[in-house]
Amino acid sequence: MACGMAGQGLVGPLGFSTASDAADGLLFGWDITTLQNSALIYLGLSSLAFVVVWVVGYLRRG
Repeated sequence: MACGMAGQGLVGPLGFSTASDAADGLLFGWDITTLQNSALIYLGLSSLAFVVVWVVGYLRRG
């Protein structure tokens, strides 16, 4: 590995310092803010579904 290649993967850098660094490599021309908002909505809904399943299981058991 050459001296200037430290931290570089086969397809690019291993990490990004800002969200705009990652925005340059998004597929299908997606906007970084849309992707971040979609990820937050997905995480919120999946967390809510987990809690609902846990509560329903607790109520059925008790």
